[in-house]
Order: sequence, then C-alpha cells, then structure tokens
Amino acid sequence: MDVLGDRWTLLLIRELLLGPKRFKDLQARLPAMGANRLSERLAMLVENGVCCPTTHAAPAYELTALGEELRQPVIALGLWGLRLPVDERIDPASARAELVALCLTAVSDPAAAAGMQEVIEFQVGAETFHMQIDDGQVRAHSGPATEPPGLQLQCDLATFMALALRQITPSAAIREGRASLLLGNQRRLTQVFKVLSHQL
Repeated sequence: MDVLGDRWTLLLIRELLLGPKRFKDLQARLPAMGANRLSERLAMLVENGVCCPTTHAAPAYELTALGEELRQPVIALGLWGLRLPVDERIDPASARAELVALCLTAVSDPAAAAGMQEVIEFQVGAETFHMQIDDGQVRAHSGPATEPPGLQLQCDLATFMALALRQITPSAAIREGRASLLLGNQRRLTQVFKVLSHQL
C-alpha cells in the first residue's frame, strides 16, 4: 500500500497535525475507522517514517519531520473541502471546530502575525483546543493550552464558523451574546481573527 494510499491514512495524518495523540484518542476522533484499520495505518506510517511512537504523559504517536512536510498539502485539501456544499449524509453533530482551526492556519496572514506572540484557547461546544501564533507562524492544537493563554473564547460551533468565515466580527459576536471572552480583551481578539481569516 502507498503511504498516502487511502482516505483513512489522510484522516489519520490530519489528526496528528493537531498534535500527539494516544491510540484511544485517535479511535475516538475516527470511530468509523475501526481499531484494526487504525493499527494497520499507524504501523504503516511508522514504518515509512511519517510518524513515530512517543511518550509524553502517556504513550502516543506524533508526526516526524518527514510527516510535517505533509502539513500544507493535507490542510489544502481541507480548505478545498470547506468550499464544497455540505454533504447531507454527514451528521452535523460530528463537525469539529478544531479542524476548522487547522484550516485557518493555512490562510493566516504571516505579515500581520510577524512579531506577534499569542496563545488563544477556544471552548467551542464540548471541544477545547488552542491556537498559537509565534512570530508569523500559526499552529492549531487539540486540547487545552499547555501554557497560560492570553485569550480565552467560548462559543458554539455556528458562531466559531461565522467568525472564521468573517461573517461576524468578534466584537459583534460578544455584543450579541453569541460568544463570551473569558480572558483577554476584544481588541486583541479582533487582531487575532484578522490574522487567522486573512484569505477567507
């Protein structure tokens, strides 16, 4: 089988772009994949040097430098998919804001983010994830921020999508009660979304 031989492999790589994951976390995010297929794809990616086992708090898998080279192509596919009509067969409850955040990293404005250091934690419905802006580079990560965030925003998925697609401004979302800024100020939040949704 080719390293990128099927959609399951691409979905698995996409999950690892959001940071190291334990086997059970990958299972939870890709329930239709099944444990046997997941084990096979992980073994293939390890064998080909795309990811490797690692031990943080618990044994997990993370992308290698070779795997990181797939970041832009995989995210580009996600951005392409965002522009397609919604497939009615997909359960809306399975939509995940952190995958939208991953796509935003590819359309961010490096010039506007130059010199910026910011950690933003999002609580979107039941999801918690964070984004890090580090002098022009923007990354999205699963789970709570590993360092104290400067901004913390709470909203539902529809509002996060509207913010990402620039259909509503952060200040309007807060004013209308669609979002709550738990930490930080609106000026910084507005600046962050100008960086994140630059090309959308």
